[in-house]
Amino acid sequence: MTVPNETELHFCRVCGLYHDDPPYGHSGKVPSFEICVCCGVEFGYEDTTADAAEHYRKRWIENGTNWFDPSAKPRSWSLEAQLEKVRKATGSSEKSSL
Repeated sequence: MTVPNETELHFCRVCGLYHDDPPYGHSGKVPSFEICVCCGVEFGYEDTTADAAEHYRKRWIENGTNWFDPSAKPRSWSLEAQLEKVRKATGSSEKSSL
C-alpha cells in the first residue's frame, strides 16, 4: 500500500473532487464525516475501504453523476478529469473500473 502525498489527501476517495480540508485529515486516517458536495459520500462512513469507495463510485456513475450540491458544480466541470484524480491516488490504469 502506498502512502498518499499531501495533495492526494485532499481528494474525495469516491469521485476525486478536491477539498480544501482533507476528508481524512492530514494523516489520511481520521475522517471528517463531512459530505462530499459532488458525489454525496460521507467521509468515514461510506468510503472506509477501497471496495466501499469503488461500490459507491459505481452507483454514483450509474445514477448519472448528479452533484449532491448542484450549486457547487463548476461550470467547466469534467467528470473524466475529476475521476483521473481517483485513478492516480489508487494507481488504477483501467478507465472502465471507474
